[in-house]
Amino acid sequence: MLRSVAAVVIPEVSPFELGVVCEVFGIDRRDTGGPAFDLTVCTAEPGVVATKVGPEMVVAHGLEALHDADLVVVPAYSLVGDDERQGGAPPDVLEALRAAHARGAWVMSICSGAFALGEAGLLDGRRCTTHWMHADALARRFPAAAVDPAVLYVDDERVITSAGTAAGIDACLYLVRQELGAAAAAAIARRMVVPPHRDGGQAQYIEAPTPSEGDTLAPLLGWMLENLGTELGVPVLASRALMSERTFARRFKAETGTTPASWVTSRRLARAQELLEATGATVEEIAQECGFGTSAVLRHHFARALGTSPQAYRRTFAGRAEPAS
Repeated sequence: MLRSVAAVVIPEVSPFELGVVCEVFGIDRRDTGGPAFDLTVCTAEPGVVATKVGPEMVVAHGLEALHDADLVVVPAYSLVGDDERQGGAPPDVLEALRAAHARGAWVMSICSGAFALGEAGLLDGRRCTTHWMHADALARRFPAAAVDPAVLYVDDERVITSAGTAAGIDACLYLVRQELGAAAAAAIARRMVVPPHRDGGQAQYIEAPTPSEGDTLAPLLGWMLENLGTELGVPVLASRALMSERTFARRFKAETGTTPASWVTSRRLARAQELLEATGATVEEIAQECGFGTSAVLRHHFARALGTSPQAYRRTFAGRAEPAS
């Protein structure tokens, strides 16, 4: 189970991406129903470390923090030119990353931290991602990696890579959900005032027009979340949004990065996971409450999206979201 986390700082580190790790894993949230982790920020040579925005930071711990960490995270650091890195990851860091993964720890990168994972050989033969601005460079430098520039994050055999900035939050919450369940991830997300899951990929953020406040679908999305057990087909939603079905479908994809059907299914699945963890309702009752209609339909979507059954999920996660003492 995920308890201890080590964040590896490489010179020219990005404070925001490091802050993502500290925010998700460094705050004890047991008072609001969330988990607590043991977070250590470390570096190859403890002491003063430069950041990419100017101010320096002091890191007191060395790479021994990686020896028994359940999760090792490499936040973003400065890249120079198209595919030349400033300094690169120290050899000791690369060896420590390889050793951590070999013993079964999770290894994660945020944004350009993927280059360190690539140097360590952890991306070879794996699907991965990074910020869309660096995706081509990552693919050129590590041709054995399968770089997907369209996604927010990728999990391939306990190696998680994420796109830029806020996608690091998505990846961290994904891992919390995998290890501790949906309720734990939701508790962290509520405190951070972010969604516990975002649909779509990076494509929706590349040169995409931002809708004005009056045009956003946010109010409709909120209504959909409160009415997951009702009919939420495109005709119903388009009518509620006062749009034609074709216009609505196009606007929905532009704003969320996915289709209405995919969005609704993912939200219904997330709600079903929460109910399986936190209630004693039958699978049939949960299927009806979440809008799947029957337990057979719920089982189909569980198997397709999560690779398991509702019953098996409940056995694994029921009660595990309770805070550790």
